[in-house]
Amino acid sequence: MFQVRIHGRGGQGVVSGAEMLSVAAFIEGRYAQAFPSFGSERMGAPVMAFCRMDDKEIRLREPVLNPDALIIQDPTLLHQVDLFQGLRAGGHILINSTRSLDQLGLGDFAGRFHGNRVRVVAATELALKHVGRAVPNAALLGGFAALTRQIKLESVIAAIGEKFARAIAEKNIAAATEAYALVDRDMEAAVA
Repeated sequence: MFQVRIHGRGGQGVVSGAEMLSVAAFIEGRYAQAFPSFGSERMGAPVMAFCRMDDKEIRLREPVLNPDALIIQDPTLLHQVDLFQGLRAGGHILINSTRSLDQLGLGDFAGRFHGNRVRVVAATELALKHVGRAVPNAALLGGFAALTRQIKLESVIAAIGEKFARAIAEKNIAAATEAYALVDRDMEAAVA
């Protein structure tokens, strides 16, 4: 089972992102579940959402305490909460930011991970460019597909198409596709 925990703030599409991720897994013929965890239910409050994907039925119904991957939609949470708590050894981390890992104060931390497992992508900027709104969830799903290879970009695109009306879906698909290309290119450059 592959487990994902998404951290962000209310209004950033955290819950919708987890739902689209689970739909992408369903499209690939896998079992999946997605559900949120709210603190105070207001715009801007910290929010978590969870997604599990597996090739067999998932019977767990509890929050993801030991994720295989983290998606951090709001980098202002990085030094306020222990977002990395419970992350499995060899886990993946995708952070929405225009700043480098060193600039975020995570350079040494990221160096403890094997290979290309920690990446930054400017998902909010991609959302503003393509969608016209600062909702980075679809772009982050494209980056997640490139980083983890747990789902295909085509499945993310199909899930976005199911979630949104056509005109909005096309814009979110453009953001996700560009994020996928950026993370994929960054990973290839790191290997070379």
